[in-house]
Amino acid sequence: MFNRGLIARILAFGLLALGLLSCARPQPVTPALWEVQGPQGQKAWLFGTIHALPDPVAWRSPKVDAAMVASDRLVMEIAAIGNGAAIAAEFARLDATPGLPPLAERLPPADRPRLAALLQREGVDGSRLDRSESWAAALILAQVLQARHGSDSANGIDRAVARAMQGKPVAELEGARRQLALFDALPEEDQRQLLGFALAGADESENDAARLAAAWAKGDLAVLEAETRRGMLGDPELREALLSGRNRDWAGQVDAMLRRGARPFIAVGAMHLAGAESLPALLAARGWTVKRVQ
Repeated sequence: MFNRGLIARILAFGLLALGLLSCARPQPVTPALWEVQGPQGQKAWLFGTIHALPDPVAWRSPKVDAAMVASDRLVMEIAAIGNGAAIAAEFARLDATPGLPPLAERLPPADRPRLAALLQREGVDGSRLDRSESWAAALILAQVLQARHGSDSANGIDRAVARAMQGKPVAELEGARRQLALFDALPEEDQRQLLGFALAGADESENDAARLAAAWAKGDLAVLEAETRRGMLGDPELREALLSGRNRDWAGQVDAMLRRGARPFIAVGAMHLAGAESLPALLAARGWTVKRVQ
């Protein structure tokens, strides 16, 4: 995950990317896994992922493997997760708007020296960001900081699950266009809040990222749920747009799959699986039996 306050943490835990410490051998981890059951034998599985890591990790376990084998399809936030060119094209389609004020002018005066220092330190072309909408500039800065901390989306668990389940049908809950459109639709005031959170994340320590990485690695939902109530997700409008509303939409989609007789293995960002507004909680409220199995 990006350090607390970075935008991609939202995109990544459906938008959440955690950083694990580099190691010579893949580090064994046990992310949270749920089994969903219905009265007529319906089944689904919910698996918490992260979208970027410094190194590959040993995420597979007998329980995860059994769930993948028993499922009849993979369901992800974005089905074509490995098609970076297509995702970049969607980003570019929404990214820029003519006539925007320079990026620095969209920040409070006190934050402008921090932005200038960050751009100089990371070698980022500020004129490129001046053409970007505020939400897009926030994501670009978050990606730059992710790279600085050594995380790579090629090591993300969503991509690893897609490779492991090759040969099974793949469905998506949102897709890149719809996911990025969530940001694009935010009022400018909220977009500038995201930009401020991204800039604030530049000053946070890697120790914070390591703490959250450890929580994901052992499925510590209490830590992850607390994280969903801090920073930008502590703002009611942003929380509704980027977390709570999406969870409700996804719960409806999963409910419909189960009622049609599908047996999906659902791999989504782990923050969507923590707390009272999570996907497991919402499915339980719809009458399904939801049990954590890892």
